[in-house]
Amino acid sequence: QVQLVESGGGLVLPGGSLRLSCAASGFTISSYVMNWYRQAPGKERELVAYITRNGGSTNYADSVKGRFTISRDNAKNTVYLQMNSLKSDDTAVYYCKDAFGRWGQGTQVTVSS
Repeated sequence: QVQLVESGGGLVLPGGSLRLSCAASGFTISSYVMNWYRQAPGKERELVAYITRNGGSTNYADSVKGRFTISRDNAKNTVYLQMNSLKSDDTAVYYCKDAFGRWGQGTQVTVSS
């Protein structure tokens, strides 16, 4: 059974950092692009970042460029999102999505003082 399980969310102060993980099971991620999305309250889900299968290319939403870094460890079948200099606007549920359109359950990130 294919599963994507996100973890690492939580409550953080503005300016703080979090590292999200997306652990895949039931398939091997190494051959596929992987994505991070987020959905803030009252807003549509938006693409935050994606990474190509070997990690050679990444792309970011303008709102997170220079602050977020997507990476992958194919040996661990896991994708990461390092989030630095967090702002209140980053508050959202963060989701992992694979190349087949399958989603994880999401992890809540709340940036607040």
